[in-house]
Amino acid sequence: MSVPVADQQSPVFDESRLARLRIVLVGAQHPGNIGAAARAMKVMGLHDLALVAPERYPDPEALARASGADDVLEAAKVYDTLEEAIGDCTLAIGASARRRHMHWPLVDARTAAVRAIELAQDQNVALVFGRERSGLENAELDLCQLHLQVPTNPEYRSLNLAAAVQVVAYELRMAAGDAPEAEPAHEPVTTADMEGLFGHWQDVLGASGFLDTANPGHLMRRLRRLFNRAAPDRIEVNILRGALRSLDPRRRPLRGAIGNDDDTRDDSALDP
Repeated sequence: MSVPVADQQSPVFDESRLARLRIVLVGAQHPGNIGAAARAMKVMGLHDLALVAPERYPDPEALARASGADDVLEAAKVYDTLEEAIGDCTLAIGASARRRHMHWPLVDARTAAVRAIELAQDQNVALVFGRERSGLENAELDLCQLHLQVPTNPEYRSLNLAAAVQVVAYELRMAAGDAPEAEPAHEPVTTADMEGLFGHWQDVLGASGFLDTANPGHLMRRLRRLFNRAAPDRIEVNILRGALRSLDPRRRPLRGAIGNDDDTRDDSALDP
């Protein structure tokens, strides 16, 4: 019998939570990185960008690197201090590649995203990123309840600011319930259909001399395991039976094939 894999129910995508997530760039030194970060945000459905004391902004290079995310840049707010930028947030998660001597709650991007999305149901959450050269200062990290690290190659830990924003933004969108669209469910086959397929295999393999008809059990049991793992749908069973009919050295009429399918002209020939 074909046993299809059970569908896993995906969480419902809640885009409204993304609106309560704020990306905060502290002391950004290169305007191109600001634009690239805005692009990374918009691709993942984030729009709230806060800039704390950027060295060069506004700047044409930021617009050029935004690549169509101009609206995110135009809506961005500029602050003098991090305290002002996160003042209305109940959770601030600071990204840092440095380990501190004092213990501090440390999470990866995926865990941080889950925590952020949970609170974003009705509260504002900030994801805070530091300077390209030196990251966040200790006093700035002190303002963050959680510290976030992206695991990287220990021999080369240099992660571009916009790339870090992209990684975190992706995890935020996934935590909000987005996922690739599942393929349409295949039409299942019945136990009788599968038994017809197995019988057809045994018949043709015996006629060809490949199967010892006096002792078919071991090989046929292997074939059953193979096809039960594959869980073929109706069209695939018909294709297999059509192939067997074509390969049958006796060229007997096919019996017991499943009904016609409009997707392929060859399948129509499989019905008795």
